[in-house]
Amino acid sequence: MDRHAATRRLQQLSATAGIRMPRMHSHMLRHTFVTTMLDAGVSLRNVQVAARHADPKTTMRYDRARKNLDRHPN
Repeated sequence: MDRHAATRRLQQLSATAGIRMPRMHSHMLRHTFVTTMLDAGVSLRNVQVAARHADPKTTMRYDRARKNLDRHPN
């Protein structure tokens, strides 16, 4: 299964479940997985290993994006 097949399957499953999102894609699941772990207090190193990121900077991008929402004025 490649990423395109995974995206199509996710779109089928979300439609069946009645979830309506204009751009449902498989990376959303990965993003949710990483940010949920960070919110739960899992160490950045353990999240990096679980997400199979070779570089910790990749994992840190998820953490920075999460904190940016906390500072957003809305």
